[in-house]
Amino acid sequence: MREHFDVLVVGAGLSGIAAGYHLQTHCPGRTYAILEGRERMGGTWDLFRYPGIRSDSDMFTLGFSFRPWTDAKAIADGDAILRYLQDTAQAFGIDRHIRYQHKVTEAAWSTEEALWTVTVVAAGRRRQFSCSFLFLCAGYYNYARGHLPDFPGREAFRGRVVHPQFWTPDIDYAGKRVVVIGSGATAVTLVPELAKQAAHVTMLQRSPTYIVARPSQDRIANALRRVLPAKLAYGLTRWKNVLLGQYFYALARRHPAKAKERLVEMVRCELGHDYDVATHFTPSYNPWDQRLCLVPDADLFAALREGRAEVVTDQIERFTPDGLRLASDRELAADLVVTATGLEVQLMGGIPVMVDGRLVDWSERLTYKGMMFSGVPNFAIAFGYTNASWTLKADLTARYVTRLLNAMASRGIRQVTPQPAGPVEAQPFLDFTSGYVRRALSLLPRQGHRKPWRVHQSYTRDLMALSFGGIDDEMEFSNPEPAKRRAA
Repeated sequence: MREHFDVLVVGAGLSGIAAGYHLQTHCPGRTYAILEGRERMGGTWDLFRYPGIRSDSDMFTLGFSFRPWTDAKAIADGDAILRYLQDTAQAFGIDRHIRYQHKVTEAAWSTEEALWTVTVVAAGRRRQFSCSFLFLCAGYYNYARGHLPDFPGREAFRGRVVHPQFWTPDIDYAGKRVVVIGSGATAVTLVPELAKQAAHVTMLQRSPTYIVARPSQDRIANALRRVLPAKLAYGLTRWKNVLLGQYFYALARRHPAKAKERLVEMVRCELGHDYDVATHFTPSYNPWDQRLCLVPDADLFAALREGRAEVVTDQIERFTPDGLRLASDRELAADLVVTATGLEVQLMGGIPVMVDGRLVDWSERLTYKGMMFSGVPNFAIAFGYTNASWTLKADLTARYVTRLLNAMASRGIRQVTPQPAGPVEAQPFLDFTSGYVRRALSLLPRQGHRKPWRVHQSYTRDLMALSFGGIDDEMEFSNPEPAKRRAA
């Protein structure tokens, strides 16, 4: 027997908890459950346990719209973020809807039944659920596997090699020589934290990334909290950070050369004019072609200035028994190598999705408002921004799903399917040059050249479209409820 819910949410991380809140707040008569494959909630913030794990967005935008972030630090540690998620789920009773260790293995839509059948493995047994609407909040990467290039000679290395995604408490780096391969958000987080105990840390990168220092505390937010109610102070700070972020993003895209010059000069001010900023901190691409890396309180630059860490820009020729041989013929000695080489993109949680017996090939689908897909009924995903925090878009998506569900109920309709009403020019889903995106482009859905098929990286535009815009634009409402069908 299938257990039925009006809505099934897959994933109990930031997006899944936001979905639970909006469903029970705006669709109080509908039943829902959250299926979580792991044994705990939290998603990324429970999975990643490497030293120094922290947010790469401020918590006034990474936090939920409906629950203020009240800690002093705006760039928060991973443990604090996880506590915030757990406290939020408990405060609103969302935790009572979570089914842990329920790993979804397949989802199949039947137009005849107007239902999804969702197959899970729980406690080693296969079981099924059904739902009228399926909402995937499973993130965008593979939890079971990170990206790891095939480094020649790795088996000869006498030290330990670890990917940050699978960091364990037994990894000892105190007094050790550590090489961190990579220059993204994970690498710039690890290096200053490891440098507190390691003998020396080297950040080895093929090419530089834009790195921006920012205070870990938001002085304006903390001042507002002293004189205003927490919710009002939070809301004002959230909008301040959203609007400032959008302003600087637009400025950088409009004047990339000047933005690049300014970002590089900021690093030079941190490290001094004698430092080789041109080699190690001057990317070949324009700002926001890839995501900027945030370092709170300039901790990375402090570690470099004090000699506890260094940056090397070079290519790896091979591993050796005692470290890494580089293309320049330099050898880096290492006891521990941390491969901060990126994620493996995995949309839909890696779940095969069938529509009326046919497997959906996502590369053939157009994305609708950045959350639904052409020809796939009663189905949405949460997918965040590339130029702002994930939660901003996840929150808007969850609210839009509830608007859609309420419209279906008022019209007596069981099925909604995005369908292009005219020609749509297919374009890449993400206009981003990061390695993890390029590696997955052939597998990702496409976006269109016009709305509602265009993916906007703009919170204010999406807020107007998703919270206040129409829901009928190129959305097919069909499959009336039996009673409505008989009356007609």
